[in-house]
Amino acid sequence: MDSDTIWRTIDEQRNELADLLDTFTPEQWSTQSLCTAWTVRDVAVHITQSHLGRKELAVAALKSGFNFDAMVRRAALADPATPQDITARLRAMAGSRRRPPMTKEVDPLMDVLVHTQDICMPLGIDRPMPADAAVAVAERLWHMKFPINPQRDLPGYRFVATDAAFAAGPEWGALREEPIRDIVMTLARRRP
Repeated sequence: MDSDTIWRTIDEQRNELADLLDTFTPEQWSTQSLCTAWTVRDVAVHITQSHLGRKELAVAALKSGFNFDAMVRRAALADPATPQDITARLRAMAGSRRRPPMTKEVDPLMDVLVHTQDICMPLGIDRPMPADAAVAVAERLWHMKFPINPQRDLPGYRFVATDAAFAAGPEWGALREEPIRDIVMTLARRRP
Protein backbone atom coordinates (compact mmCIF):
# COMPACT_ATOMS: atom_id res chain seq x y z
CA MET A 1 0.00 0.00 0.00
CA ASP A 2 1.27 3.47 -0.81
CA SER A 3 1.29 6.24 1.78
CA ASP A 4 -1.91 7.94 0.64
CA THR A 5 -3.81 4.64 0.63
CA ILE A 6 -2.57 3.77 4.11
CA TRP A 7 -3.73 7.10 5.54
CA ARG A 8 -7.04 7.04 3.66
CA THR A 9 -7.71 3.58 5.08
CA ILE A 10 -6.76 4.71 8.59
CA ASP A 11 -9.24 7.59 8.32
CA GLU A 12 -11.98 5.28 7.02
CA GLN A 13 -11.41 2.71 9.76
CA ARG A 14 -11.35 5.34 12.53
CA ASN A 15 -14.57 6.92 11.27
CA GLU A 16 -16.31 3.55 10.87
CA LEU A 17 -15.23 2.59 14.38
CA ALA A 18 -16.56 5.90 15.74
CA ASP A 19 -19.90 5.24 14.02
CA LEU A 20 -20.04 1.77 15.55
CA LEU A 21 -19.07 2.99 19.02
CA ASP A 22 -21.86 5.56 18.86
CA THR A 23 -24.34 2.66 18.91
CA PHE A 24 -22.92 0.99 22.04
CA THR A 25 -24.79 0.68 25.29
CA PRO A 26 -23.07 1.36 28.63
CA GLU A 27 -22.83 -2.43 29.10
CA GLN A 28 -20.98 -2.81 25.80
CA TRP A 29 -18.55 -0.02 26.72
CA SER A 30 -17.72 -1.86 29.96
CA THR A 31 -17.34 -5.30 28.34
CA GLN A 32 -13.97 -7.03 28.68
CA SER A 33 -12.04 -6.65 25.41
CA LEU A 34 -9.53 -9.10 23.94
CA CYS A 35 -6.79 -7.05 25.63
CA THR A 36 -6.17 -8.51 29.07
CA ALA A 37 -7.70 -6.35 31.82
CA TRP A 38 -8.92 -3.73 29.30
CA THR A 39 -12.56 -2.90 28.69
CA VAL A 40 -13.96 -1.84 25.33
CA ARG A 41 -13.78 1.75 26.60
CA ASP A 42 -10.10 1.40 27.54
CA VAL A 43 -9.21 0.08 24.09
CA ALA A 44 -11.23 2.77 22.32
CA VAL A 45 -9.60 5.60 24.29
CA HIS A 46 -6.17 4.04 23.66
CA ILE A 47 -6.72 4.33 19.89
CA THR A 48 -7.25 8.08 20.29
CA GLN A 49 -3.95 8.46 22.15
CA SER A 50 -1.77 7.85 19.10
CA HIS A 51 -1.47 11.62 18.72
CA LEU A 52 0.52 12.06 21.93
CA GLY A 53 3.76 13.97 21.41
CA ARG A 54 7.30 13.16 22.50
CA LYS A 55 7.00 15.06 25.77
CA GLU A 56 3.77 13.31 26.82
CA LEU A 57 5.23 9.92 25.86
CA ALA A 58 8.44 10.59 27.79
CA VAL A 59 6.50 11.53 30.93
CA ALA A 60 4.24 8.49 30.56
CA ALA A 61 7.24 6.19 30.06
CA LEU A 62 8.96 7.58 33.14
CA LYS A 63 5.83 7.14 35.28
CA SER A 64 5.59 3.53 34.13
CA GLY A 65 9.22 2.59 34.69
CA PHE A 66 9.80 2.47 30.91
CA ASN A 67 7.50 -0.58 30.70
CA PHE A 68 5.64 -0.20 27.38
CA ASP A 69 2.57 -2.24 28.32
CA ALA A 70 2.25 -0.50 31.68
CA MET A 71 2.64 2.88 29.99
CA VAL A 72 -0.18 2.42 27.49
CA ARG A 73 -2.44 0.86 30.12
CA ARG A 74 -1.83 3.71 32.56
CA ALA A 75 -2.54 6.30 29.86
CA ALA A 76 -5.81 4.62 28.86
CA LEU A 77 -7.07 4.20 32.41
CA ALA A 78 -6.12 7.74 33.44
CA ASP A 79 -7.87 9.33 30.47
CA PRO A 80 -11.23 10.77 31.63
CA ALA A 81 -12.82 10.76 28.16
CA THR A 82 -16.49 9.86 27.93
CA PRO A 83 -17.81 7.69 25.09
CA GLN A 84 -18.89 10.86 23.28
CA ASP A 85 -15.39 12.34 23.75
CA ILE A 86 -13.81 9.19 22.39
CA THR A 87 -15.88 9.10 19.20
CA ALA A 88 -15.36 12.84 18.68
CA ARG A 89 -11.59 12.37 19.02
CA LEU A 90 -11.60 9.50 16.52
CA ARG A 91 -13.43 11.64 13.98
CA ALA A 92 -11.17 14.64 14.68
CA MET A 93 -8.13 12.52 13.78
CA ALA A 94 -9.30 12.28 10.15
CA GLY A 95 -6.83 13.83 7.77
CA SER A 96 -3.99 13.82 10.27
CA ARG A 97 -0.83 11.89 9.49
CA ARG A 98 0.50 12.26 13.00
CA ARG A 99 1.81 9.10 14.63
CA PRO A 100 3.78 8.26 17.75
CA PRO A 101 7.53 8.88 17.61
CA MET A 102 9.68 6.00 16.35
CA THR A 103 6.77 4.23 14.65
CA LYS A 104 6.29 3.32 11.03
CA GLU A 105 3.56 4.73 8.83
CA VAL A 106 1.64 1.45 8.87
CA ASP A 107 1.56 1.30 12.71
CA PRO A 108 -1.57 3.46 13.16
CA LEU A 109 -3.28 1.21 10.59
CA MET A 110 -2.24 -1.83 12.60
CA ASP A 111 -3.49 -0.17 15.78
CA VAL A 112 -6.96 0.58 14.45
CA LEU A 113 -7.44 -2.77 12.68
CA VAL A 114 -6.31 -4.93 15.59
CA HIS A 115 -7.97 -2.86 18.31
CA THR A 116 -11.25 -2.77 16.38
CA GLN A 117 -11.22 -6.57 16.56
CA ASP A 118 -10.31 -6.35 20.28
CA ILE A 119 -13.53 -4.39 20.71
CA CYS A 120 -15.81 -6.28 18.32
CA MET A 121 -14.98 -9.93 18.89
CA PRO A 122 -16.02 -10.09 22.58
CA LEU A 123 -19.30 -8.38 21.63
CA GLY A 124 -20.01 -10.92 18.89
CA ILE A 125 -19.68 -8.29 16.14
CA ASP A 126 -18.24 -9.66 12.90
CA ARG A 127 -16.08 -6.84 11.59
CA PRO A 128 -14.12 -7.64 8.42
CA MET A 129 -10.73 -6.11 7.73
CA PRO A 130 -10.00 -4.62 4.31
CA ALA A 131 -7.81 -7.27 2.68
CA ASP A 132 -5.04 -5.00 1.37
CA ALA A 133 -4.81 -3.23 4.72
CA ALA A 134 -4.78 -6.54 6.60
CA VAL A 135 -1.94 -7.82 4.39
CA ALA A 136 0.11 -4.66 5.05
CA VAL A 137 -0.50 -5.08 8.78
CA ALA A 138 0.36 -8.80 8.72
CA GLU A 139 3.63 -8.00 6.93
CA ARG A 140 4.44 -5.34 9.53
CA LEU A 141 3.59 -7.65 12.42
CA TRP A 142 5.65 -10.51 10.98
CA HIS A 143 8.78 -8.33 10.90
CA MET A 144 8.32 -6.64 14.28
CA LYS A 145 10.79 -7.16 17.10
CA PHE A 146 9.12 -4.95 19.74
CA PRO A 147 6.75 -4.90 21.56
CA ILE A 148 5.91 -8.26 19.98
CA ASN A 149 8.07 -10.60 17.93
CA PRO A 150 6.03 -13.18 15.98
CA GLN A 151 9.05 -14.83 14.33
CA ARG A 152 10.52 -15.54 17.75
CA ASP A 153 7.22 -16.35 19.46
CA LEU A 154 5.78 -18.55 16.67
CA PRO A 155 8.76 -20.54 15.38
CA GLY A 156 8.11 -23.37 13.00
CA TYR A 157 4.84 -22.06 11.58
CA ARG A 158 4.01 -21.03 8.03
CA PHE A 159 1.03 -18.71 7.72
CA VAL A 160 -0.84 -18.59 4.41
CA ALA A 161 -3.93 -16.45 3.93
CA THR A 162 -6.87 -18.14 2.25
CA ASP A 163 -8.44 -14.86 1.14
CA ALA A 164 -5.49 -12.55 0.41
CA ALA A 165 -1.96 -12.60 -1.00
CA PHE A 166 0.00 -13.22 2.18
CA ALA A 167 2.41 -15.95 3.25
CA ALA A 168 5.09 -15.86 5.95
CA GLY A 169 7.24 -18.33 7.80
CA PRO A 170 9.53 -21.15 6.73
CA GLU A 171 8.46 -23.35 3.82
CA TRP A 172 8.96 -26.41 6.04
CA GLY A 173 6.87 -24.96 8.87
CA ALA A 174 3.59 -26.33 10.19
CA LEU A 175 1.03 -24.89 7.79
CA ARG A 176 -1.70 -22.59 9.10
CA GLU A 177 -4.05 -21.65 6.28
CA GLU A 178 -6.74 -19.22 7.38
CA PRO A 179 -8.33 -15.87 6.54
CA ILE A 180 -6.00 -12.85 6.73
CA ARG A 181 -7.96 -11.38 9.66
CA ASP A 182 -7.24 -14.50 11.71
CA ILE A 183 -3.55 -14.39 10.77
CA VAL A 184 -3.33 -10.73 11.81
CA MET A 185 -4.93 -11.52 15.16
CA THR A 186 -2.61 -14.50 15.70
CA LEU A 187 0.49 -12.45 14.90
CA ALA A 188 -0.80 -9.72 17.22
CA ARG A 189 -1.02 -12.32 20.05
CA ARG A 190 -4.80 -12.27 20.23
CA ARG A 191 -5.28 -15.93 19.23
CA PRO A 192 -3.43 -19.09 20.19
